[in-house]
Amino acid sequence: MTDLPVFTAADIDPAPLDVSAFTNDDAVRLGECALEVIRERGLNLAVRIVLRDDVVFLAKLGETGPGNDPWLAGKAAVVARFGEPSLLVRRRHEEAGTPFEDRADIDHEAVKAHGGSLPIRVAGELVGSITTSGEPDVVDHDVASEAVRRFLSRS
Repeated sequence: MTDLPVFTAADIDPAPLDVSAFTNDDAVRLGECALEVIRERGLNLAVRIVLRDDVVFLAKLGETGPGNDPWLAGKAAVVARFGEPSLLVRRRHEEAGTPFEDRADIDHEAVKAHGGSLPIRVAGELVGSITTSGEPDVVDHDVASEAVRRFLSRS
């Protein structure tokens, strides 16, 4: 993929998925939307959906495997800690001139501010995340965002 999407902090919706209810079945439907996008685009991506600290959906397509697990967990940890998409956290730091990697209060092995993880909210409360890993992080973010758009359009 040569034309990578470009996102500034202003381009990223801080709460792309905020619904009145979200069940395990909804998580699977969201995961199926992600699989659809991944297959359409011919990407190598893993997708993981966590709901209330429980991995409800996990799929690894193409060349993905155990090496994606720390990235899936680390990006989701950003969402859990900051309540916003992982790429938004990264871009805000970059635009402020303070790279996320320079923060001394972060365990950078466990918390990875790279694109691909989006919060799942129920009535404003953070209840989980959808995370993708395997391609450049802006592609990961774009796929997760498109999966959310498709899920919402079908709900």
